[in-house]
Parts: sequence; C-alpha cells; structure tokens
Amino acid sequence: MISTELLFLININKLQSVMARKFDSLNVHGLGLNDFVILYILYHSSESKMRRIDLAEKIGLTASGVTRLLNPLEKIGLVSREANERDARVSYVVITETGKKIFEEAKKTAENITQEILPPKKSKTLRIAADFIQELGGNIQ
Repeated sequence: MISTELLFLININKLQSVMARKFDSLNVHGLGLNDFVILYILYHSSESKMRRIDLAEKIGLTASGVTRLLNPLEKIGLVSREANERDARVSYVVITETGKKIFEEAKKTAENITQEILPPKKSKTLRIAADFIQELGGNIQ
C-alpha cells in the first residue's frame, strides 16, 4: 500500500490529465490550456505585461519553460516582447490587442468546459478544495 498523501497526489496528476484533455477544445481558438493561462495572467496584470521571470514563477515553470510556451504565442501575434527602457537585461511579455480578443473568446469556451467538469451544486466543497490547493502552492491569482 501507499500513503493516503501519495495517492492524493497521484489522483491530482490524473485529474490534471483529464482536465488537459477536456480543455483541448480551446484549440478552436488556437490555444492550449497553458496558453490560455498565460493570456489570463497577462490580461489581468498591471499594464497587460509582465517580466518573463515573474510570469514563469507565477505559472510554476522555469524561465526556459515559459519561453518555450511564449515563442508560438509570439509568432501568431498574441504576445509580444517589450524592452525595459532602464535595463536592457530585462524584457517584458505583453499581451497584444489580438491576444486580448482571443482570450475573451476563449474564456467563454473555458467557462463552458469548467461547467462540464465541476458539479454546479458543490460550491462549499469547491471553496474548501480551492483553499487547500492554494495552500499547496496553486496560487495563480
């Protein structure tokens, strides 16, 4: 047997796979779930931009990991790079107007997917689970 804690984490891993599969329907907007999360964070950030390293930390990735996710988004014009006027070593990721439009459209799809995944009458349970996930480090917002 394995511990309850380990089984819990294994089940979170399975849940992540199930969610990723369900959110594959974001591809009608040209996005994957991680792309959507990046656009969400940038859309709600101050001035719609963020340092790459801060974005990576917010998502829970390395700087190179977030760069790999950003490159395709940059190629299709959803995000762009912006240099820091004071420090050439620092660059920002900026959500473009096109990126904002695609995010708004994809948000509707994502909300519909969410309604399929989460039971609508479990709001108290959802709040408890959300608090626990946040304690474990799942704190995008």
